[in-house]
Amino acid sequence: MANLKNYLKKKFTKKELALVRNAFDIVGDIAILEIPRELNKKQKIIAKAVLDLHNNVKAVYKEVGGRKGKLRLQKLQWLAGEKRTETICRENGVSLKLDVAKVYFSPRIASERKRIYQQVKKGEKVLVMFSGAAPYVIEIAKYANATVYGIEVNKAAHKYAVENLKLNKIDAKLFCGDVRKVLPKLKKFDRIAMPLPKGAGSYLELAFKHVKRNGIIHFYDFLPEEEIPSAAIKKITASAKKAKKKIKVKKTVKCGQLAPRAYRVCVDFKVV
Repeated sequence: MANLKNYLKKKFTKKELALVRNAFDIVGDIAILEIPRELNKKQKIIAKAVLDLHNNVKAVYKEVGGRKGKLRLQKLQWLAGEKRTETICRENGVSLKLDVAKVYFSPRIASERKRIYQQVKKGEKVLVMFSGAAPYVIEIAKYANATVYGIEVNKAAHKYAVENLKLNKIDAKLFCGDVRKVLPKLKKFDRIAMPLPKGAGSYLELAFKHVKRNGIIHFYDFLPEEEIPSAAIKKITASAKKAKKKIKVKKTVKCGQLAPRAYRVCVDFKVV
């Protein structure tokens, strides 16, 4: 299949083609594009090309600014195809219903979610902070045969999470609310995943209080390349010291690029 730049060769100048981004997110049957301001007058042409090139895409939207606010949502502008933002995404053998305008979801970390659920042992009690529409919750529960809890503050995301449990015939425990208010009511966990790369550091102390001895925490952070993994480990060790805990870093992985030389990073560590 021809890529986007090749498809647009006859309609764009060389200068314009250099600005076109071949890579973009497809969530279910919705494509979400990043279009430089210089190409705004030709954004409809780009959107139509995406529809022509991808038979599975039914709607095309453009990102307007980055993710903002506590819920990390994107402002989207419709460009082509169907005018809807709800879709069903399939990854790692599960189906996830969500609204791309109301729920934070990144298809780029499907392999990272798989990496996490492959580490979970049968019978573990697992907490997913900031669980969204429940991709981590469902995949861990399905493949690891574990007892999984999810906490999500976004009411729309929680609604989809409840639907997704039914859609995939999964049994898990979901809570809608702020992690700081919900988690103190729960007991300790064998494993805690913290998939909120921006701001998860402020929740580390709470995670330390609710992880069992020799439990595992998966901590996510956004970092410039030169600070990987030192900056994340510094946050973890500072919080561990406050909580009077000791840690052992097991692994650090890059699991997505935010910008040139800036990455989403996960640090897997044991609380000893």
